[in-house]
Amino acid sequence: MNNRFTDIIQLIKSSRIKAIKAVNSELINLYWNIGEYISNKIEKSEWGDSVVTELAIFIQNSEPEIKGFSDKNIWRMKQFYETYKDHPKLAPLVREISWTNNLLIFSRCKTIEEKEFYLKQTELEKYSKRELDRQISASLFERTVIGNTKLAPLVRESNHNLINTFKDSYVFEFLNLPEPHSESDLQRGLLRQMKNFILELGKDFLFVAEEYKIQVGNSDFYVDILFYHRGLQCLIAFELKADKFKPEHLGQLNFYLEALDRDVKKPNENPSIGVLLCKDKDSEIVEYALSRSLSPTMVSEYKTKLPDKKILQQKLHELFDNDTGEK
Repeated sequence: MNNRFTDIIQLIKSSRIKAIKAVNSELINLYWNIGEYISNKIEKSEWGDSVVTELAIFIQNSEPEIKGFSDKNIWRMKQFYETYKDHPKLAPLVREISWTNNLLIFSRCKTIEEKEFYLKQTELEKYSKRELDRQISASLFERTVIGNTKLAPLVRESNHNLINTFKDSYVFEFLNLPEPHSESDLQRGLLRQMKNFILELGKDFLFVAEEYKIQVGNSDFYVDILFYHRGLQCLIAFELKADKFKPEHLGQLNFYLEALDRDVKKPNENPSIGVLLCKDKDSEIVEYALSRSLSPTMVSEYKTKLPDKKILQQKLHELFDNDTGEK
């Protein structure tokens, strides 16, 4: 390509993106306004429920080239408006994502907190419909909230931008791993499914290497999977364990982090963070093991099947109840 013209190409691409966003925002505005109009008419008893079907038929007959205004979709516009009308801070967010993704969020998420979370994540991560549907099914909201409460003190103190970055448990249902499976099976599966792996981690994670070699003295050591995080501006070392967490696992990971910080980390980067991914863990043992850890590390479980949403929601209720009780 002629380098003289690359700036023009960037201008074209930037303008296209802005145009698409403007069209989407105007479309959401239209659906919001229609929903508001119908909701107000019905609330004031000026219109009955049957009028929505009549309206859909009228639009179809008078303007057949206009698509997307079936009675079902018009009812969704009413529900859309009524879902967010009392939450003005979310109004800008719903205009940043597609109507399809809006439908998924307000129809599948129960609480306004959950809706707000997925609105923000969809805009941040640029989820497709399939990706968003998967994240809701994988209980990303519940796992992230629980993960935020279980960040080790040193991890939280080392960087204040960690909210929503790490999870207490990761879901790798896309690997179709056999039971039992080895750490090599897990590692090979994650590398083969890197796109899905990064979807689960978050798109700020940039893959660096597998079996990343670090040399200390005359010996070579290997980090299972190494990432760099754009937002946190630090290396993230993943150590994989296909069995239950043991306190001695942390010693190995802490050693890797020390070597990364001494020999690999650049002066402008933040201290490296370690994530120990294990098949199972006892939360009390993890708490004891992390309480005196001098490195920013966290211990997370991985699951090979989609989690039971009801169990995670119960855990959330318990956390909120405990917080209320302590206050």
